[in-house]
Amino acid sequence: MATRFVPIDRDTPLLLPPNLRDWVPADHLVHFVLDAVAALDLRQVKVNERGTGSEQYPPAMMLALLIYSYATGTFGSRRIEQSTHDSVPVRLLTADTHPDHDTICSFRRENKALLTESFVKVLQLAQQLQVLQFGQITVAVDGTKALANASKHSAVSYERAGQMIRQLELEVAQLIAKAEQADSPPLQDGLSIPEEITRRQERKAALEKARAEIEARAQARYAAELAEHEKKLAGRVARKERGQRVGGKPPQAPTPEPGPGDQYNFTDPESRIMKAGNGNHFEQSYNAQAAVEVQSRLIVAPRVSDAPNDKEQLAPDVRAIPAQAGSVSAVLVDSGFYSEKAVVQIEQPGSAEPSGTVVYAAMEKTGHHRSVSDLEKQPEPEPAAAGASLSEVMRHRLQTTAGKAIYKLRQQTVEPVFGIIKSAMGFRQFLLRGLEKVSLEWQWVCLAYNFRRLHRMGAGIKLAARN
Repeated sequence: MATRFVPIDRDTPLLLPPNLRDWVPADHLVHFVLDAVAALDLRQVKVNERGTGSEQYPPAMMLALLIYSYATGTFGSRRIEQSTHDSVPVRLLTADTHPDHDTICSFRRENKALLTESFVKVLQLAQQLQVLQFGQITVAVDGTKALANASKHSAVSYERAGQMIRQLELEVAQLIAKAEQADSPPLQDGLSIPEEITRRQERKAALEKARAEIEARAQARYAAELAEHEKKLAGRVARKERGQRVGGKPPQAPTPEPGPGDQYNFTDPESRIMKAGNGNHFEQSYNAQAAVEVQSRLIVAPRVSDAPNDKEQLAPDVRAIPAQAGSVSAVLVDSGFYSEKAVVQIEQPGSAEPSGTVVYAAMEKTGHHRSVSDLEKQPEPEPAAAGASLSEVMRHRLQTTAGKAIYKLRQQTVEPVFGIIKSAMGFRQFLLRGLEKVSLEWQWVCLAYNFRRLHRMGAGIKLAARN
């Protein structure tokens, strides 16, 4: 019997126009993105209402294009433009139109209000589809380092900038003296003394600007640290007056002077050099934060910080959760987020009445391995003594059976979310620069992740049944 092959004919024209929907599987992500965006009541879009100029692409289509592109790991505007030509799902989404990269980039940059509205509307849609619960929610908060669109080799330290300024001043003086000497050796071909002096003066001005910015940051840091220092001193005095024992040395007063290693990056001044990976190396990065609802694993609050650690991020992260997501009953964080100030801000914000939100924060790093004694049933710990410090109360809270059970949800909730964003979606580096634009880009990433997650949970079937 002769070998048989499937016929491949690339030359015969199609007899009837194809329906692109038939070229994409019925359960494909692009169908859910189109249906979900169509279900959103979007009012914050920025459009040209005068009717002048070229025709505009429909905002719903542009929003769906960006969400689908980010969800499938296509982040650059030129790559998104190219996908409108060579990706069948994208050609279906754009109805075989092709927005250019300038249009895509402008829409992404200029529609911050639309993005914020869409993020909240998607959470409300998840509640309507019974994917995200109404009422009190439990969230896990964490941060991850994402590379900035700048090299750490474009950064300079405060000490090094001072050394370079002095070196440049010396070289300028040498060049001026050389210009005044009639018999001095000439420079290499193509070089002139005035141009070399100008180049060094411009470099000196840039370094002076860098040092001024570092000094301004140091002053801002000093103001915050001074308030905290005075609060600690007042606490020690109060404990002495109550007759309590005060151990340890008094806290060291902060200094307004910049540290010699304080950095400034010329490419993206708002980014910082941060510990990356397991902490053994440093990268020019931003600190991307996310609050994740533990049952649905949906991101309810994205934020970006330029702080290299998470010590001051807990309260801002919780405040970033929109009211439409529901009231927060519990917040789960690791030891890097804990501070007495942050916990008080969340549990008793500006009043004696508790907010109803309980923080579960690890007080120290612990390994994942459990010993035999950890497997044995333990009695409930004794309640914290009256007047116990907040750290003692927090330790007791996590030693209870209920505290252990709820805190266990943290590592299986927020850490997989970052893994999906970095590995499955491929987002490891920001393309935009500056904290404001980077925050906007991270919000696009988190919105796209929520669409992926909803699709994975079968929200597309529920949405089609509802419609």
